[in-house]
Amino acid sequence: MSAVSGPHRPSRRAILRSAGALAALGPLAACGNNNGRGGSSSGGGKSISQWYHQYGEKGTQQAAQKFAKAYKKADVSIQWVAGDYGSKLSAGLLSSSGPDVFEDQPNIQMVKAKQAVPLDDIVGPVKGDYLPADIASHTIDGKIYGVRMIDDPQFFYYRKSLFAKAGVQVPTTLDELIAAAAKLTNGKMKGVFLGNDLHGIAAPLVWSAGADTLTADHKPAYHTDAVVGGLKSLRTLWTSGHLLTGAPTDYTDPGSFLNELCAIQFCGMWAMPAILAKFPGDVGVFPFPKVGDAGKLSVYNGGWSAFVSSKAKDVDAAKAFVKWLWIDQTAYQKEWALNYGFHIPPRASIRSQATKLQSGVAADGVKLFNTYGHFDNPAFTPAMATALQAVLADSVRSGGDPGKALDKCDTTVNGQLKQLFG
Repeated sequence: MSAVSGPHRPSRRAILRSAGALAALGPLAACGNNNGRGGSSSGGGKSISQWYHQYGEKGTQQAAQKFAKAYKKADVSIQWVAGDYGSKLSAGLLSSSGPDVFEDQPNIQMVKAKQAVPLDDIVGPVKGDYLPADIASHTIDGKIYGVRMIDDPQFFYYRKSLFAKAGVQVPTTLDELIAAAAKLTNGKMKGVFLGNDLHGIAAPLVWSAGADTLTADHKPAYHTDAVVGGLKSLRTLWTSGHLLTGAPTDYTDPGSFLNELCAIQFCGMWAMPAILAKFPGDVGVFPFPKVGDAGKLSVYNGGWSAFVSSKAKDVDAAKAFVKWLWIDQTAYQKEWALNYGFHIPPRASIRSQATKLQSGVAADGVKLFNTYGHFDNPAFTPAMATALQAVLADSVRSGGDPGKALDKCDTTVNGQLKQLFG
């Protein structure tokens, strides 16, 4: 879901991964306080503060308030956090006045800093109903942190009519994507939009080059010849005049595609209802294309999960609320995933009821997710993600040497790994 009118703000990966960082980032900025219970005392004196980032889709804030108001065992207040959610949450988790329940993605720093509590007792009984990858990505040191709320695959949207007119086939390699962008560019429209700073494609580029962020034994896995080649190709695209840059909204928002500023846009499944409404019968999706001879198609799976802060006023009460909302209330979970943009429910029992995702372009998106999906590695810390994103800034946007940019990234990543694993 969006923070801009499409989903999570630029750079989405950095925002999602940054909230568990260890360093304090300054005082918490004011957040919109929307009390879901209207200050009633029906919660038996217990109160819970629940934080969300500012979703962009219409109805999300009202839904969150409705869910909170329906809970009868505590007074739940909703903090609808505008702006840089990651930084504000990071500061909040270091404060006694921070959230009791919050949404984020799991990372090992959050756990080592003891900012979240394990949730095995509430997830365990339904563990088999979740996607195995969602359980694995939330398991750190043998314990489950966080309850997955939604899965958000990211891929490319394109206009079928524009492809037909230009004689373009769906790209399966990065070189083909670059060639398609050239054919689709005209006086009014650029061929492709990858985001204003390219941060969103950092990990997909690595995966599509047949590499990974880290090895299973926690070593850098992204510094390969194929990744270097992909960076050089992206530099060619950056300087070609066929890539949309400086767009009014970033890749997380479908505005550039909807306003016909580009023929192809990298975005997320959350944007699908708006895109299908604007261009009915004229939309297709495809994964991030292969990079190099050993490349593989890839789809980045983001999303949000609910966590309980170790500094919660009443940890047990906070866990009970998370269990009630994100495990017991399956109707609310289905509503959250399907009524405000499209998201994939992480539980098999709910996915089987998601008829909106079982046909057409939505079904194509689910198939891409199932076939090519990659989940975040919780050991790839926010600082590592930022360092990888800086590689694109240095070598693609600024034209620096890709090998040297990756060397610089290696220094940060190896330093982080040494701190974490010795």
